[in-house]
Amino acid sequence: MNKTEQINVTQTFFPPLEEYQLQLERIWKNKWLTNRGQLLLELEEKLKNYLFVSNIIIMNNGTIPIQIALKLLGKGGEIITTPFSYVATTAAIVWENCTPVFVDIHPECLTIDETKIEAAITEKTTCILATHVFGNPCNIEAIETIAKKHHLKVIYDAAHCFGVQYKGKSIFEYGDVSTCSFHATKLFHTGEGGAIFCKDEELLHKFFYSHNFGHNGPLDFYGLGINGKISELQAAMGLAVLPHMSHILEERKKVVDFYNENLDFSKIQKLSIRNETKWNYSYYPIVFESEQILVEVQRKLNENQIFPRRYFYPSLNTIDYVNGSSIPVSENIASKIVCLPLYVGLRKEELVKIVEIINQ
Repeated sequence: MNKTEQINVTQTFFPPLEEYQLQLERIWKNKWLTNRGQLLLELEEKLKNYLFVSNIIIMNNGTIPIQIALKLLGKGGEIITTPFSYVATTAAIVWENCTPVFVDIHPECLTIDETKIEAAITEKTTCILATHVFGNPCNIEAIETIAKKHHLKVIYDAAHCFGVQYKGKSIFEYGDVSTCSFHATKLFHTGEGGAIFCKDEELLHKFFYSHNFGHNGPLDFYGLGINGKISELQAAMGLAVLPHMSHILEERKKVVDFYNENLDFSKIQKLSIRNETKWNYSYYPIVFESEQILVEVQRKLNENQIFPRRYFYPSLNTIDYVNGSSIPVSENIASKIVCLPLYVGLRKEELVKIVEIINQ
């Protein structure tokens, strides 16, 4: 392997330039650059069909949908959530003047431990905000039962879940609201972008005007809103990437299969995917026996120009703007987990080197 070649945890998929340029030519012809133009509307329809979802609103990133959901449903209350997620999940709660209440995680699935949710519910609880970690579904049935019993709303941070299906239908069809990220590091991307999914038409309408300044036509307003819109340039990228999804998934599956077949799992733990899940090969996390071993392996990989990522680290209950108590399983996993390189274009000899170093 060429020592100067750097292998990162991920690499953005670029569609053929001429395919993107064809979409750009449409923008120049339409002379419409933003405010829900023709390309965006087309992308939403194509994604509804590809994902088998009832509704979608594309937004400018994956965090704004969570913030809007919390603004509409959180009502300034307590939000039961996971400490094992990207920081945006907790940051959105605090940003929207709600209070995160952390519940520990399942040690193998890494999603929120549904058996601990009810004990965290108080009279101030308004929502459960759970993350489908690395595209791995939460215990959806248990969470739905708890939410109905206590009259709570369920928001799923499904940032990693593009294309994931659970029990034969899109993961985005579960909960009151689901959100996704279309960031450049994701399987499907628009450079920057995201989406919100909601089956309730009345709530969907609120999400729609909330992401468009509250507009009801050019001169009137339904209510409060912000700017969560995406441009035609980003929609063009999405339209150019979407036709390549089969190839992207096939190539990522090859990498995952190689890791599964060649890593020595006697001293490392891999993610346990929930039963009846059609997974999307979004990340490849492994958990070491200790943080000391992780740091040593990471050092050796870095020396060989291989750069995995400690993802998610740290456990979010430990960050300085929340008053989180000790959450033992999440803190333990967060200290020992790393995501290995996984993207289209990883070569066999690079994978062999990664596995050799870890196994040694």
